[in-house]
Amino acid sequence: MAFLHIVGARPNFVKAAPVVAALDRRGIAQQVLHTGQHYDERMSAVFFRDLGLPRPDADLGVGSGSHAQQTAALMTGLEREFTERSPHTVIVYGDVNSTVAAALTAAKLGIGVAHVEAGLRSFDRTMPEEVNRVVTDRLSDVCLATSADAVAHLADEGVGADRIHLVGNPMIDTLTANLDRFDAEGLRARHGLPASYVAATLHRPANVDDPEAVASLVAAVHGVADRIDVVMPVHPRGKAAFDAAGLGGHPRVHLLEPLGYIDFVALVRGAAAVVTDSGGVQEETTILGVPCLTLRPNTERPVTITHGTNRLVSREELAELPALVAKAASGEPVNGAPAGAVPPLWDGAAGERIADVLSTVQGRKNP
Repeated sequence: MAFLHIVGARPNFVKAAPVVAALDRRGIAQQVLHTGQHYDERMSAVFFRDLGLPRPDADLGVGSGSHAQQTAALMTGLEREFTERSPHTVIVYGDVNSTVAAALTAAKLGIGVAHVEAGLRSFDRTMPEEVNRVVTDRLSDVCLATSADAVAHLADEGVGADRIHLVGNPMIDTLTANLDRFDAEGLRARHGLPASYVAATLHRPANVDDPEAVASLVAAVHGVADRIDVVMPVHPRGKAAFDAAGLGGHPRVHLLEPLGYIDFVALVRGAAAVVTDSGGVQEETTILGVPCLTLRPNTERPVTITHGTNRLVSREELAELPALVAKAASGEPVNGAPAGAVPPLWDGAAGERIADVLSTVQGRKNP
């Protein structure tokens, strides 16, 4: 077997789908291993169905836990699978714990590592994802970057030019391939949602783990809802904290269970604006042309600001959120990016470019 794809959380599934398809068209041997970091129906299985991903060849089912517990369980299970399957190269995606665990395990076994979405940096080591990114890139033999700034970060960190490939963003491949399926009107009808609304999705530890931060966030969301309805699929990670802070107590806040990929992007597509702390949503709104307010002090995807519809909102600016959302919902730009700007190579063909790169290392013992 040439390649083993490692996926563990819903953003991984969206990025892997076009790469799996492109390698399949080339007749290259590959398998998919699901670590089970996101494990329930709403966070995992529905994504495989929505995206047409093949049934995983293995599922570790590691579930949740602290970072140390989860990463240790992942490495133990991955070592067993890598030893039994003997892939030439493992392909890892994004920045979740499954990503860094697979990179560490493969590197120690002498197996090649290819990292899709390499080089993204927030320069904020308080984010677990930032640590995962840095470690994974140091161990990767093939660094597949989505944007020019990611290429520059890798070069600055001493990664050789022969290991870096600017390929574009496979998440956008999945988005553009499914545009006809994102039925915002149908979604509104099924869930009884208003015609005009703001979509929200919040789950980052900095936003949901501290009760004081959650209280400030809920107050800001309620301020938005005073002006326009807010629709929020609640991520399991933050549900208890938001319930305790009374998020659903406002009559114009509509809380939903987690949505599958097609329904979630339909919700985003139909929104007047989006409030988020997700990296992937910053990218999707850039392509869909939906104003995006990202409740973080930094982003590893600055291209969504310079070439998209994204604007950062720090904790100190939370009181301004209702006014910023109202401005965005009225059609005023939230940042200085040119209207309709799209990052280079975010054109729906990243999966093909990734497959082109990977096919050149298939026969090499040590990529």
